[in-house]
Order: sequence, then structure tokens, then C-alpha cells
Amino acid sequence: MVRRSTLGQDFRRLWGAYAVSAAGSAVGMGALPLIALLVLDCSAFQVSVLAALSAVASAVIALPLGVRIEHEYKRPVMITADLARCVMLASIPVAMAFDSLTYTQLCAVGVLQTAASVAFDAASGAHLKALVLPEHRLRVNSLFETTNWISVSAGPPVGGLLIGALGAAATMVVDALSFLGSALGIRRIRRPEPAPPARAATSGLGRDIAAGWHYLLQHPELRPLFFNALLFGGSVMMASPLMAVLMLDELGLAPWQYGLALGLPCLGGVLGSRLAPPLTQHFGQRRVLLLSGVARTLWTILLPLTPSGALGVSVIVAADFGLLFSAGVFNPSFTTYRMAATPDAFMSRVGTSWSVGAKTSQATFMIAGGLIAAAAGVRGALLIAGLLCMASALLLPWRKTRLSTGNAPAPPTQAVPSPATDSPST
Repeated sequence: MVRRSTLGQDFRRLWGAYAVSAAGSAVGMGALPLIALLVLDCSAFQVSVLAALSAVASAVIALPLGVRIEHEYKRPVMITADLARCVMLASIPVAMAFDSLTYTQLCAVGVLQTAASVAFDAASGAHLKALVLPEHRLRVNSLFETTNWISVSAGPPVGGLLIGALGAAATMVVDALSFLGSALGIRRIRRPEPAPPARAATSGLGRDIAAGWHYLLQHPELRPLFFNALLFGGSVMMASPLMAVLMLDELGLAPWQYGLALGLPCLGGVLGSRLAPPLTQHFGQRRVLLLSGVARTLWTILLPLTPSGALGVSVIVAADFGLLFSAGVFNPSFTTYRMAATPDAFMSRVGTSWSVGAKTSQATFMIAGGLIAAAAGVRGALLIAGLLCMASALLLPWRKTRLSTGNAPAPPTQAVPSPATDSPST
């Protein structure tokens, strides 16, 4: 077990910056669609378009950013992305104060804020890999995962209280300030960054974008995990808005019951992320990835069977707790593995490709869920989401060689070390 003191002051500064932004984002969770509904009186279709547009349009912006980030120092990129998110989110309460907020502005903020988040994630993965020694990475990723789940557990109720007391703009202000705090925290990191990889002489924007996707899709270990993530994340996000309709409309739950059903299961994520390092140490990375990867798919299928009353709340809480506990174990192990499996020269591009794929897939699944619910009812759509979630287990890298050996072809822009040299032990 790695003690926090061995991770260094710079990691604690980075961790503190992440905790501030995670807490602010949790408080402001769902603020954009809420403002669209409460302030601009938008239709449900417009709210859906806002979410889908943010994901798809930001992907167009983020893909070329990933190429540029690869060859830049990562810390300035992270600070710039935080400051950009701060300014964009703060523009909404400012516009509300002058009674000039429009749906177009909400869409623009959604797109640019999501693109900045993708850019930050692309830079932060490479930055963390350079900052933390390989033997400490699982512990570090577990700490980040725990911080995230604690924030998600506490943030939405606090956001609800702020909205009730101060109005819908209050959570946007908190979220914007949290990104400013994150930028200041990252600015305090003292250790010099290693020089970024040089751009190949034959590289171009199109070739460099393709190189990230090529490495990801040709890698015998990352490819199945990527498609597993798309199907699992898409089906879970497909079920998320449908559960709000099921709980509030069909089951007639009170607001406090709805909040309880959302908040309590996040404690499962906290517990799972804390157990990830000892479980991996005891069972090995491959077994933990496979077992937790399967376990997280078994719970969504229970949601369309939810009965009414207190029993229904218990079923929802238990199912979501099991899902988030399993995801809490899976995520740190997977993130640590992806760091090891991706050469430094491809960290940002692979991270960007992964984020863009995930966000686009989730938006597609959410729209599909709405269409299916209109045709087959909410429970029918939840059943399909549950079956798709279970099917994602088939896309895990079941062949042992996929997590222990393999030699992905090198992208055309430059030579790449064999993925086998970075494979984790089994």
C-alpha cells in the first residue's frame, strides 16, 4: 500500500485542484438543462438537442486539439482549459442578470465547455503519467476515483439547496469558481514537466488525428476495452433520464425519495474505489478488470422491474449501489492499465479519441432511448438499456493474451514501442 506522503507535495496540489473542480462540477451537475427549463422555458426536445449538440459539436473541436496538446507542455493546457470553463460558465449568470440569456448562448457554452473538458482530460492523463511513478499509479487513480464519487454523492443535494435559496444561477457561479480554484492549484505545482514528444517531420493534422485512432483501434488490448466502454457507458446514459421519468412520473416518488435514490448509491462508488488497490494486489489486474467489468453490467436489468412504493426505492438504490461499487473497482484499474498500455507520444491523442467516442456514443444512446420510450414505454426502453448493458460484458478482453501480450501496428507518423513492453503483469 502506498502512503500519501510518498506521492509528494506536487501530487497533493494536483489532487486538491481536482477535488475543488470535482466538487464544483457536482454542485452544478445538470445546471445547463435546468436553466434551459426553468429560465428559458425550453421544450424537452430542445433540452435533448442541447445535450446532443454539446457532445457532437465539441468532438469536432476537440479532435484537432488532441493533436496539438500531444506536442505541448500539459500543465499550461490544463490551466487554460480550466480558465476557459470558468469564463464560459460565468457568462450565463451574467447574462441572466442583464436579462439577455438566450438558448443559442446555452448551446454555445455547452459545446465550448465540453470541448474544454475533453482538452483538459487529454492533457491531464499525460501529465499524471509523467508526475507519478508507475508503482503508485493505481493508488493515485483510486484516490481520484474516490474523490469523484464523494463529490457526486454530496454535490447534487448542495446544488439543490442553493437553487432553492438563491436561484438557478447559483450553482453555475459555484461551478465557474471551482474551475478558477483548480487552475490556481495546478499553477502551484513546482516539478518541471518533461519535454513533450516532438512532432514527426511527415506529420499533418489529418495524419496525426488518424494516428491516435489507429493506435487505439489496432491495439489488441485497448480496442475491446474501448468498445466495451462505448456500449456500457451508452446504455447507462440511455437509462439515466428514463429513470427520472420512471421515479417521478410512473412511481410518483417524492422529491426527497428521488434525491435519496440518486445520492445513496454513490457511496458504492466510494467503497469500490477504495477497495480497488487491495483487490488488484490480491487477485491481479486482469482478474479485477474482468470480474468488476462483468459485475457492473448485471444491475441495470433490474430497473424496469422496479415495483412501486418503498420497495421500489430500495430496488433502485440497491441496483445503483451494486453498479457503482463495481464501476468504482473497475475504473481505477482500467485507467492505470490504459496509462501503461499507451506510449507517452500517444497519451493525449488516445485520451482525446476515447473521450470523443464516449461522449458521442452517450449522446446517441440518450436520443435513441427517448425514441424507444416513445414507442415502447419507459420500462420497455429501460429493459433494452439493461440488455445492452449486459451485452457489453461480451466485449471485455477475455483472451488472456489481450492483457499480457500483443503488438499493435505502429501509426504511420512515427515509430511506436511495442504495446507488449507496457503490458501489465497478470
